[in-house]
Amino acid sequence: MQVAPIGINDKKNDTKLKAGVALTTAIGVGTAFAHVAKRQGFSLSPSAIRKTPIKDWAIFRLYDKNNPNKKDVVLEGKEIIELASASVAGGLVGGLIFDDKKYRKSKLRESVNQLLGNVLVPISCVWGISELYKKNKTSIMKLVPQIKETGKFSKFFNKTMKCIPFSVATLGALTCGIFTGNRVSNYINEKVFHKKVDRVIKGTDFAPHVDDIGMAVSMMADKSKGASIIQRTIPAFLCVPGYEIGTHRD
Repeated sequence: MQVAPIGINDKKNDTKLKAGVALTTAIGVGTAFAHVAKRQGFSLSPSAIRKTPIKDWAIFRLYDKNNPNKKDVVLEGKEIIELASASVAGGLVGGLIFDDKKYRKSKLRESVNQLLGNVLVPISCVWGISELYKKNKTSIMKLVPQIKETGKFSKFFNKTMKCIPFSVATLGALTCGIFTGNRVSNYINEKVFHKKVDRVIKGTDFAPHVDDIGMAVSMMADKSKGASIIQRTIPAFLCVPGYEIGTHRD
C-alpha cells in the first residue's frame, strides 16, 4: 500500500484555489470592462466583434493622433472603481467557492481592506489632489523654472519640469491614501468582526494604482499613445485585489 506524501492534498487544493480565484476574478473584471466599453460606444455584438480587427477591440485599441475621432476606452475615476469592485466581488466569490469554509471571515476582512484601503480611499485622495491642481495650475506653472527654448533639449527640459509638480503630488496623494485607507479598513474590520487587525502594507497593494501613473502621463501629453498603453494594462493590474482576497487566509 502506497502512502501519499504529507501535504500533497494541500498543494492540490492550493493550486485549485489559485486557479479558481484567478478565473472568477478575471470574469468579474472582464464583465465590468465590457460594461464600460459598451457605455462608451463599443458594440458587444458577437457578429460586430468578429468583423472588427483585433487591434481595434476595446481592450486593445490605442489612441491614434492621426485619427483623433477614433474612440478608445477611457478609464477614469468611476470606471476604475467599477473595475476594482468587480475584481473584489469576483475574487471573493472564487475564494468562497474553492476554499475551506473556515477561511470565509478572513476573506471578508480582506475584501474590506482591498476595497477601502487599496481603492476607494487612495483614489479619493488622488482625485482631490487632481482637482486642486487643476484649479491652481496656472499659479503653479508660474513657479516652475523654464529656460529659453532653442532646441530639442530645452523643449524636453521645460516639458519635464512642468510635469514634476503634478507627478510629485500624485505620488504623495497615492502613498498617503494607501496608508490612510489601510488604517481605516483595519479599524472597520476590528469594529465589525471584533478582531484585532494589524494588516501591513504589501507591494501588491500598489498594483491597482497604475491608473494614477496613467493620469500623470496624461498630464504630460494629454491624449497620447503612451498614456493609452498604460490604460490598457489597468484591467490586468486590477485583478490583483480580487486574487489577494480569494487566496487570503489568516
